Amino acid sequence: MAATAQMHLILSPEVRIEQTRRRLAKLREEGLVDRITLPRAGRTRVWHPTPYGAQLAGEWPELRGRRPPRGAVDRTAVRLKAGHGLTVTETALLFLQDARRRGDVCRPLDWIPEVRHPLGGGEAVVPDALLYYQRRSADGASGAHGADRTTGTDGADGAGDTEGTRGGVMLRAFVEVDRATMGPERLAAKLGAYVRLHRYAPAPAVRPRQQPFPEPMQESWRQRYPLFPRLLFVLDGTGPAGVTTRIHALRAAARGIALAGFLREVPVLAAPLADLLHHGPAAPVWHPIQESDHRVGWMHTRHP
Repeated sequence: MAATAQMHLILSPEVRIEQTRRRLAKLREEGLVDRITLPRAGRTRVWHPTPYGAQLAGEWPELRGRRPPRGAVDRTAVRLKAGHGLTVTETALLFLQDARRRGDVCRPLDWIPEVRHPLGGGEAVVPDALLYYQRRSADGASGAHGADRTTGTDGADGAGDTEGTRGGVMLRAFVEVDRATMGPERLAAKLGAYVRLHRYAPAPAVRPRQQPFPEPMQESWRQRYPLFPRLLFVLDGTGPAGVTTRIHALRAAARGIALAGFLREVPVLAAPLADLLHHGPAAPVWHPIQESDHRVGWMHTRHP
């Protein structure tokens, strides 16, 4: 979902917003999108796809195999989730605008909401978004250490990164947007879910004859990603003291022995949304949850 101003900045920031409004109105007339009006100051209009629009978009090659998030096409569900949904879209917009400024590649379809990652037994990890971001330059200006343009890895382990199709480095990230609607302990518990995803390997299908040399089980995420995406927590809905409390909760969870191997391989960073809005996501505003004495850019990998 997105407000009119968000849609304008995502799709056509170079034209007048009236043109974006006309395009949205036309899509609504054709039954592809609908809108709700929030009962707050300014009466913000929030746009979302209709079932027909989602079905039609799902036939595009770029979206084939993707399912819309649950409730994305239902007016009541959109109204109930508008606060969180618009904050997620605002976060996406920050990465899109930052990529445009830097000459990197991150387009609207590179931000994918609520991608389901099964854990077996009906359980799953569903991040608020999956981000694809191609960094054109492999220099250290953004806080990434030891980036190698030749190999396409970012830092010591290259977690979540591969060589881009046109040079540079491809970064992937799971993004969790927290609006302080749950306690710090519940937020920190999400780390454990990602550790389980990192380890989860589905049991092989039963076969009539046992193979003499069975293939080793492989983690399910390797079917989607060359390396496990980094994990970004974006914190909103609370003041500086609340942000500090939530970062401390994440760091307390990170001290668990069960997370040690995961944290050696996967960068996990947290930042207040207010800092992203003020400085941009590439600025050194992110707190590595394994460390407490410095801040880095979100493309950072190597621990000093």
